[in-house]
Amino acid sequence: MQAAPLRATALTLPSVTGALRAVEAVLLRGGQRTARRNAWTSVLEDRRRAKDRYEAQHVLEAAATGRPQAT
Repeated sequence: MQAAPLRATALTLPSVTGALRAVEAVLLRGGQRTARRNAWTSVLEDRRRAKDRYEAQHVLEAAATGRPQAT
């Protein structure tokens, strides 16, 4: 009896993101993980507000000097 031929299959390597999430899940249990994600969400929101302030400042400066602003 002859053995069935082996097929060469490509092993899929986990992505870096997937690997980091797996490590995060092991090291940081539910509460810590949630706190970390909430903190990152706050950072992103702060950046958005800073960008909005920057844009508003330029609009106000353009209005005060009478220069048209390219948007």
